[in-house]
Amino acid sequence: MDTGLKEGIERTEEVVVKDDKLATYLGSGTVEVFATPAMIALMEKTSWNLVQPYLPDGSTTVGTEVRVEHLRATPPGMKVRCSSVLNKVEGKRLFFSVDAWDEKGKIGTGFHTRYIVETKKFLEKAQQV
Repeated sequence: MDTGLKEGIERTEEVVVKDDKLATYLGSGTVEVFATPAMIALMEKTSWNLVQPYLPDGSTTVGTEVRVEHLRATPPGMKVRCSSVLNKVEGKRLFFSVDAWDEKGKIGTGFHTRYIVETKKFLEKAQQV
């Protein structure tokens, strides 16, 4: 499958830490700070948005692996910026490096893997019991 994806492409996205991104809201902790699951979701979303324009109609990517460190807490109201770089294309497997910063510095770093799938076929297989 030649998608035109090139190693080294990158994308950056930004969010504001609102109530729905707090550890207390997501159930991942008892402190009102940017939740690790919210950081991971931003990393996955940024990676997905990076490659989606290159994929053929009817295709998407699904996350298959996330390895990240959440380095520092971010309070509500602060902006968080995420960068994703496509490091390697191995057939249908895509390997990314991901980093996140708030207004004070780096808060997260790691790696993410996604897999290219045909959406209809993927959903049909997921529905099989």
